[in-house]
Amino acid sequence: MIPPEPPPEPAPAETLPGANSSAVAEPSAGPARSRRPHGCLLVAAGLAVVVAAAAWWVTDQLRPMPIGPPVTLSLPRASLSSTLRTLQSRGIIRNATVTGWSYRLFGQSRIIRSGRYRLSPGMSAHQVEQALRQPLRNWVRLPETNWAARNANLLQRAGVCLATEYLAEVRNPAKYQREVNFRLPAQSLEGYLYPDTYDFPPGYGAAAVVRTQLKTFERKVGQAFTDVPDLDRMVTIASLVQLEVARDEERPVVAGVIENRLARGMRLQIDASINYGLQVWRPLRRSEYRTVDSPYNLYRVEGLPPTPICSPSLASIRAAHRPARHSYLYYVAMPDGETKFASNLDDHEANFRERKRRLAEADRP
Repeated sequence: MIPPEPPPEPAPAETLPGANSSAVAEPSAGPARSRRPHGCLLVAAGLAVVVAAAAWWVTDQLRPMPIGPPVTLSLPRASLSSTLRTLQSRGIIRNATVTGWSYRLFGQSRIIRSGRYRLSPGMSAHQVEQALRQPLRNWVRLPETNWAARNANLLQRAGVCLATEYLAEVRNPAKYQREVNFRLPAQSLEGYLYPDTYDFPPGYGAAAVVRTQLKTFERKVGQAFTDVPDLDRMVTIASLVQLEVARDEERPVVAGVIENRLARGMRLQIDASINYGLQVWRPLRRSEYRTVDSPYNLYRVEGLPPTPICSPSLASIRAAHRPARHSYLYYVAMPDGETKFASNLDDHEANFRERKRRLAEADRP
């Protein structure tokens, strides 16, 4: 048999002149290597633009609002996020979310205490954060010797409320009757607004002040004297005692004088009650004892005044509740604060002469 012819030899691949004939033509990797660095640079540049834009946006959102008048806000105990949303709605900050991020980054508390805070548009994020650390404190002293109108002026000067608003609340006891467990008088809260040093932030409001004072009275007086048949009478006598004597140890004795004179049908002749009727605190002129036409002029009318004449302290209320038993009917205050007591008019006049002598000696150079 004749063997088959071998297959023809494959034609050699064409090569460029001068090229190695044994080299196999493959796709070159040169162009890909030249494009990869340019692609990374473009990605990096894009990321840098995004980061820069984000940083600019965050910085812009933390930028203070236009300057505006300060406001006092009552904030409940709440989360930081909730509080910041409130501030954003009031125009204090631009963006609650971004501001919250910045605060958490630096470890700001996530809970804001309840209270009143003073902030204003135009504050930086740091200033806002500092303001939220501590509620406002505005200590106001309402003295035992003051009646409501005098305290109203103190509260207005402290920025707590308007004097007129406070007095309007004082004249509206029915509004507060359901909030306390003792009977309030019908016409005025005078005498029941407990004297103390209170933390009343600016703008606290007249109703909130009255409510706080009544609750303090209830806690210190109403719950301690549940056996009193006539609370209003006790508070009225306590208010007279408060303005008539300076030393606590003498208060029960003065309360006893008041009870003795009432029992005998004698007029009380208490100067401070005339002062209350005039709504002025100053030495009385001699003629005013006779001419002041007021139910509070106890030189002209018998019995107790229509209302308490100040907010008495607990010491005066205790004295009115448990007056000292004695025969005294008169008393006079000496220049050094001591009170001289007498059971008859002759001894009282002698005490009064002693007072005049001491005053004259004190005036000598």
